[in-house]
Amino acid sequence: MIKRILIVGLLAATQAITQVSVAQELSQYSATRVMRANELSQDEKLNEAIALLESIDSSRDYDKAFIARMLGVFYWQDGQSDNAIKQISYAVESGLLKDDQAWSTEKMLADLLLSNQDYKQALKHYYTLSESAPDSAAKQDIYLRIAQSHYQDQDWKPTLSALTELHKLQKPDVSTLSLRLGAELQLERWKSAIPTLEHLIDLEPKEVKWWRQLAGLQLRVKDEKGALATLALAKHQRLDLTQKELHLLAQLYAKRGVPEKAARLIAQLEGANTDVKLLREQASYWQQAKEWDKSVHIWLAAAKYEPDYHWNAAQILLQQQRYQQTLRTLDKVPGRAEQVALAKTRAYYKLNNLEDAIIQAKKADSIKVTNQSQSWIKYLEQLRRAHS
Repeated sequence: MIKRILIVGLLAATQAITQVSVAQELSQYSATRVMRANELSQDEKLNEAIALLESIDSSRDYDKAFIARMLGVFYWQDGQSDNAIKQISYAVESGLLKDDQAWSTEKMLADLLLSNQDYKQALKHYYTLSESAPDSAAKQDIYLRIAQSHYQDQDWKPTLSALTELHKLQKPDVSTLSLRLGAELQLERWKSAIPTLEHLIDLEPKEVKWWRQLAGLQLRVKDEKGALATLALAKHQRLDLTQKELHLLAQLYAKRGVPEKAARLIAQLEGANTDVKLLREQASYWQQAKEWDKSVHIWLAAAKYEPDYHWNAAQILLQQQRYQQTLRTLDKVPGRAEQVALAKTRAYYKLNNLEDAIIQAKKADSIKVTNQSQSWIKYLEQLRRAHS
């Protein structure tokens, strides 16, 4: 992206320089040949133009500087970037080019150095250029190049400083905010990066990556409420969130005390009806929401894959006084013999079936003697005697 922008700028500078009036300061010898070289380049005879300029033998310093600049332009157009940099560096360092294109020539050099990944040398020229920019637009362009150069050189703090100066001159846009975001993330300035991402979302509300990064940073700074709001709004706007992000949104709903929304969202995920982990989450969230029927239904669905979840369903059924269904469900619970026997004790007791209740209480006690099993046996036998 940067290179493409530089090429456009260099070609514009090239056209301006090659059209400059040369008659007044160049020697007649050099002026004639420079004009001819320009004509050749216009006719797309670049190699001939370069050869002509290379053949000029002048003793005048100004002629040498002017020809070096023009030759550098042609070298660049011919893809000879190293030669272009060498010639334009000579022209700039001579200090002899004081025409209207002098500033543009040094900018061309800086752009060439940037394109050639010589960031430190490019920056030396850009900072010089920033002090003498001819207008606001030029100054904006220079600070953009400074920011890009520092960014490419992985020098993050000066990148941010350059962008601050740039944003004093122009409104932030996606490209400059992207640079700011990259530098802030490299510096681990998470809190500073959050408003940058919010600004990017304002400019590109349909770009899901900004929402994704914003939610990630909000979680990093422990702002779960903010992350929930970000992901919920992204989903509301029908952005293409991943299954992992939707799962995260459900978990955030649950943490924020909205388990019903969490359960409904989990139910929309791929594999929600067959993945045991997702079934367990759904059932737990419905249970937290006190949606007992839905919770039992999902626990029983999960029990098809892991029979132990019959126990979770049985506990809710017992709590909801659905004793016959509780007993049928407890029969399917693997292991947990003592716990199952005690649960059946209570269910039979609630059904006024004292004999079966005593049998289950004694069964639990035979597996493990506990205060609970002993209390049940004592209490149930007292009831039986009272009813006999």
